[in-house]
Amino acid sequence: MLFWRMKKFVIKSIYSIKMKLDLDFIRNEYPSLREDYVFFDNAGGSQTLKRVMDKVTEYYMTSDVQMGGTYSVSVQAKERVNSGSAQIAQTLNAKLAHEAVIGGSSTALIRLFSIVIGKTLNAGDEIIITNADHEANISPWKNLAEQGIVIKTWEFNKETFQLELEDLKKLMTEKTKLVAYCHVSNIFGTIHPAKEFNAYIHSQGALSFVDGVAYAPHRLPDVQDLDADFYVYSIYKVFGPHLGVLYGKEAHLLRLPGINHMFIANDDLPYKFQPGGPNYELTYALNGISDYLQAVAQHHGMEASRPVREQMQFAYDLFDAHEEALAQRLLDFLNSKESVQIIGETSANKDIRVCTIAFVVEGRYSPDIDAKVAANNIGIKTGDFYAKGITKSLDLDQQGGVVRVSMAHYNTFEELERLIAIFETLF
Repeated sequence: MLFWRMKKFVIKSIYSIKMKLDLDFIRNEYPSLREDYVFFDNAGGSQTLKRVMDKVTEYYMTSDVQMGGTYSVSVQAKERVNSGSAQIAQTLNAKLAHEAVIGGSSTALIRLFSIVIGKTLNAGDEIIITNADHEANISPWKNLAEQGIVIKTWEFNKETFQLELEDLKKLMTEKTKLVAYCHVSNIFGTIHPAKEFNAYIHSQGALSFVDGVAYAPHRLPDVQDLDADFYVYSIYKVFGPHLGVLYGKEAHLLRLPGINHMFIANDDLPYKFQPGGPNYELTYALNGISDYLQAVAQHHGMEASRPVREQMQFAYDLFDAHEEALAQRLLDFLNSKESVQIIGETSANKDIRVCTIAFVVEGRYSPDIDAKVAANNIGIKTGDFYAKGITKSLDLDQQGGVVRVSMAHYNTFEELERLIAIFETLF
């Protein structure tokens, strides 16, 4: 018994040592990180994995044909494209692979689904949007007002920078058919309790449409746990190619009208929502993301025999811990400056926020700060980030919007110290 306890202690100790993210291993996976440039605008688009690039090249070199043929290369092409769709569905924890609709971007997918969902609604039906979202999850729904749909706005709390459930309750009625909101704001960085929101939305007989674009790069989405009806994010912000993915529960996808050729069968999922089909080589390249997450998990001590989804979660847990530490360092600095106002949660707690951090500096025009930083080979960004409801509500437009530093798991403390050193000279 004593031997077994000692053995368990040794295993636990070795496991704990490996829990720290090996940044040398991580950064070697991203060719662009080998240059002397610091990327802190990751919320706009992450750097791309070499594994993804290699898959694109492999597709072009060995299976660059149309799918649907009986000849071997065409069969291989179809298998490859389907494998990419299946991997992204697994990343979402979709129950079925065909519940993941691959498209050109999350913006395009939301627009497409607003059209097909709109065809099932009647004048007088209600849709609730927020003023905390990216415009991609606002304008498409507002456009439905042209057919008599009533659009209501769920406004964020200006003190907590959060969407509050009690405010949603005041808006919902028996006519509410859908609530569209963001899992994480691309400015505030606050993680909204999507599972709780969805439970209430469903209790009122409505559907949830969740924008996970600012969430997915930092936390592994689980659409089944969230019980989301629809969930969308941008794959090019999650280390992959320039694509988006929209999850929909199978029952919803089957009842919605397609937007492809008229002869495409109603149960031909997800193809009935993909005019022209998905991008072949980029969809196949999605395997590179899954391969990477498994490689990270195994490099840090997880057995390759463990379920793929479990390995993905293990990798993301490592990312989360590192990102929380980065966020803590930056927030400690910003909180120490009287002239700085953080637009969002001031804590780095990874259960509360992701490491997308926005702020303004008293008396300073935000784009001027951006320019000074850019001159030092560091990329941040300023503006409204298409979340115009936020900057307008907080009266930040005259200041040029916010300064946003959006970090990723491949960023280092050395890079962050370079940025902080520049900030020290500016405010």
